[in-house]
Amino acid sequence: MRKVVTAPAAVLSTPGAEVDACDPGIVELAGELVAIMRASPGCVGLAAPQIGVSAQVFCVDVTGHPKAATTHGEFVLCNAKIIEASRWRPGREGCMSVPDLTGDVRRAARIVVEAVRPGTGEPVTITTDAFEARALQHEIDHCAGKLFLDRVAGAHAVYQRKVYL
Repeated sequence: MRKVVTAPAAVLSTPGAEVDACDPGIVELAGELVAIMRASPGCVGLAAPQIGVSAQVFCVDVTGHPKAATTHGEFVLCNAKIIEASRWRPGREGCMSVPDLTGDVRRAARIVVEAVRPGTGEPVTITTDAFEARALQHEIDHCAGKLFLDRVAGAHAVYQRKVYL
């Protein structure tokens, strides 16, 4: 399995390429993203750029997370686009690619996303809210070459990550 890359790796600030969701290499990448997410405690999403691949592919699973209201279970999306966003709220975010920091980021609490599924190329529309909406926006940002640090209001909204033993 590939390792998660950390900032300031160039791949994290480069917009990922759109992909052919039916390409066997993309299907393999999707499986690898899910495997790494599952093996990483506390991880609720992982995007291809985070493992060094400049591509618009990511996985999300907020099932069982205490902040989750709506959940669609574990899924992988390719070429995702936000087509509706509303109810903007601030919230604390962390990221495996920025392991020592968290930050307050304003994101939509309700979104509609259009994408395609790897393997089939089947179009999918996901309407979600709360924590799952935040996770989707965070991963879509990775695919666009953005980190949560690019969205914080300033240095006053960045914090040292707490470590719980």
